Amino acid sequence: MKFSYKILLSCIITMAAALGIGGYFFVNDVFEASMEREMEQAADDSNILQFAFETAALNIPAKYDLLQNSAVKEIGANLEKRGQGSSRLLRLSDENREILYSSEGFVEDTELLTNIQEQIRVYRVIHPDEYYYIQTGTQITALDRTLYLETMRDVTAVYEERTRGFSVYRNMMLLILVVSSVIMFFISTWLTRPIRLLTKATRKMTDGDYSYRAEQVSRDEMGQLTQDFNHMAGVLEENIHELEAEVQAREDFIAAFSHELKTPLTAVIGYADLLRSRKLDDEKHFLSANYIYTEGKRLEAMSLRLLDIIVTKRERLTPQDVDVEMLFGYLRDMYRGKKEHPFRFRYDPGHISGEMDLLKSVLLNLADNACKASEKGQPIEVFGESRQKGYFFAVKDYGMGISKEDCKRITEAFYMVDKSRSRSHNGAGLGLALCAEILKLHGSSLEITSTLGEGSTFAFLIPYEEMEEDGTKEGQRSGSDSSDYIDSAGGSTGTGADGPL
Repeated sequence: MKFSYKILLSCIITMAAALGIGGYFFVNDVFEASMEREMEQAADDSNILQFAFETAALNIPAKYDLLQNSAVKEIGANLEKRGQGSSRLLRLSDENREILYSSEGFVEDTELLTNIQEQIRVYRVIHPDEYYYIQTGTQITALDRTLYLETMRDVTAVYEERTRGFSVYRNMMLLILVVSSVIMFFISTWLTRPIRLLTKATRKMTDGDYSYRAEQVSRDEMGQLTQDFNHMAGVLEENIHELEAEVQAREDFIAAFSHELKTPLTAVIGYADLLRSRKLDDEKHFLSANYIYTEGKRLEAMSLRLLDIIVTKRERLTPQDVDVEMLFGYLRDMYRGKKEHPFRFRYDPGHISGEMDLLKSVLLNLADNACKASEKGQPIEVFGESRQKGYFFAVKDYGMGISKEDCKRITEAFYMVDKSRSRSHNGAGLGLALCAEILKLHGSSLEITSTLGEGSTFAFLIPYEEMEEDGTKEGQRSGSDSSDYIDSAGGSTGTGADGPL
């Protein structure tokens, strides 16, 4: 059953129960009030008849010491004649409760008569046939005789009025229920509209339309539910896109890995078969062996890089105090004397929290990529600056640059902007992927800014973790703003190098 029908049925049942119970008590209350008036009227009639009987008994000539039964019958007949048209019946009984006079139609049972006591008036409601009566009984004394007077007052109209009241109320209740059902149908349809819209949105998303959103038609709890559902759908859509991108990245990774394996293996197998099947002179023998050695080293480097990435993803960082000057000193020693690319270093002294060897690997890979992207003679700048939230590193080159599309994917494994150029330097597109994973362990990420034909800057910020006693961050303990400058081609040192990259 639909939820709107449940609401409608619940309202109808509740309203019918409320109207039925309320109507029953209302009609009964009116009936009881009418019966109370009839009881009072019956008591008044009994008092009047008692007074009339006693008066009539006193007016009878005193022939006998006691009131005769014939006189009682005569008085009873006269009283009945006077009350004709008033739907009133009476009965008179002697001391032994033997009936002396009874109106035509008076009930024959004497149950009430036996319960009459001195100075106590009794009454009851009887229903002998299709009529209802109030029967009263009282004791009277006349001329030293004790008699019993009973009356019957017709109250059938009161009961008929109650029956009509129930009938009218029932018809009115049915009419009210029909009208209210129609109104409640539209109200329940309106109230459940947000649920129907949510159901429609759910089915749309089930069919694969993750961009579909439910319409918000109110600002109550259902509107808040719709808003939360749309927010959940947005997050779900983002997660699905991320999963799809991850699946695509894995497929690209497998394809690139297969291709990167195929190229060197083809060369290794080809030159090995050449050495095996033919007798070559020394020069060709050396060239073939050199090709096998070179491609083998490239396979070795690729496998080591993959292993580093896997290990980095699974391990946790064990932070230690790292002197920034040691990192730049390591790079300075690695590239000292290389004339192809003059290196320029500019940095602020300081300390950071991290893994020394991993940070060395990041800077070494960035510097190596800068060399591959630059022509001979173009400088490479390595920059370090102490900032408020952490220590900032940057490696800048003036090479060929990277497009915006390539910048989004350059940290993916095996992704290479210029594959021919990377392979010529024994590259496999794993260096930046390894850098991204290492920086993630340090709570950082790689920021890439590049312009085609002008060069690229690879930067990252290692956040500070502890405060010094004087309130300054670690890495901000430098005593001056002086910077070191080294040109690896000429070997000279000095101050006042180029400003921040």
